[in-house]
Amino acid sequence: MSENENDTLLPADTDTSLPRENWEKKLMEQEHTALFSDAQEKPAEAAPGDADKQTADAKKPHSGRGLWAFLLLLTFTVSACCGLYLTVKPVPACENEKPAVQEPEEQEESASAKLAGALAKSKSPKTGIAWIKVRGVIAQDNSSGPFSRPTGAGAIAKKIRDAADDKNVKAIVLDINSPGGTVASVQNIYGELLKAKENGKKIVALFRDVAASGGFYIAMAADKIVAEPGTITGSVGVIMQTSNVEGLFDKIGVKVMPITSGKYKDMGSAYRPMTDAEKAILQDMVNDTYTQFFAAVKAGRPDVTPENLTEYTDGRVFTGQRAFNLGFIDKLGGEEEARLLAGELAGLKDPKIINQRPSDGLRELIFSFGSSMENQSLAKQLQSLATPSVSYLWVN
Repeated sequence: MSENENDTLLPADTDTSLPRENWEKKLMEQEHTALFSDAQEKPAEAAPGDADKQTADAKKPHSGRGLWAFLLLLTFTVSACCGLYLTVKPVPACENEKPAVQEPEEQEESASAKLAGALAKSKSPKTGIAWIKVRGVIAQDNSSGPFSRPTGAGAIAKKIRDAADDKNVKAIVLDINSPGGTVASVQNIYGELLKAKENGKKIVALFRDVAASGGFYIAMAADKIVAEPGTITGSVGVIMQTSNVEGLFDKIGVKVMPITSGKYKDMGSAYRPMTDAEKAILQDMVNDTYTQFFAAVKAGRPDVTPENLTEYTDGRVFTGQRAFNLGFIDKLGGEEEARLLAGELAGLKDPKIINQRPSDGLRELIFSFGSSMENQSLAKQLQSLATPSVSYLWVN
């Protein structure tokens, strides 16, 4: 191709008066720019398998979201059963999403709300009353089943210690429905109540259906006692029971042969009759523990006259109304009267119970079922027959 023919292919705005190498270089730059622009404007063609992959991704279930939803539901369920509550704080849907900018007035209101919330939290937990229950025969902890809970003297004594050490607890209501129990177990609870009083805690005892013998004894540590008019109480005394199954064992051909280091080592054995000397020793022990009971009643109820104190501490039971007339209790009523009286002693205008949880009712039902099954076992019944004990217990 000739040089003139090449010139006809040049763009109209090409200045051919310039040296040839200059406008040829400029022409090449223009062609390169045009090709680059076409490449950017042309959409990339999708690979043959991309459409199928996108469709599969759209149909793929969001397993991650489902797992988190299940875990959140499980957490809420467990927390509700345990009496706990969760607060979920919403977060932005996108990490790059920024919260709206607050105006100065909104920021000031938000700061005030935070300050009020901080002040409210600083006041909690509120001061109030610890409500401690005493149920059934008072003895040392011996529950071991999967649905049982420790309800004996050790567990009750620990609750009293915890309340005594808690600065938010200003008073203790001892809710008693018990015919008494073993001497040592009763005195364990009584001693912890005296220590709580030394710690500045006010104590109110509430008598339910029965608060007799050992149940009456532990109430002698209280500042005030409340009972219903029909409550069975009293039974200030000591009892020791032994059994003699020698005749039964003779019928079935069983004979027990103890080997001891002293003549009184098997005193109170259920497998032979008791001698007069052994009976005198045991009677002396019963009298000693009765003297301790009498001293506790005299110290706890100083307004009872000596005549009534002597007459009504012979083991008899009497009603709550009679106990009120004699000065053994301070007020007739139930749990509301006990709560208000405890608040009055502690200087609380609206006393609240601060040691109970929402799920206590269900747990009490389950645990009481387990404990009752344990107490009905044959092994425990035989053990109680073979092991004599000295008790502050009303037996009918």
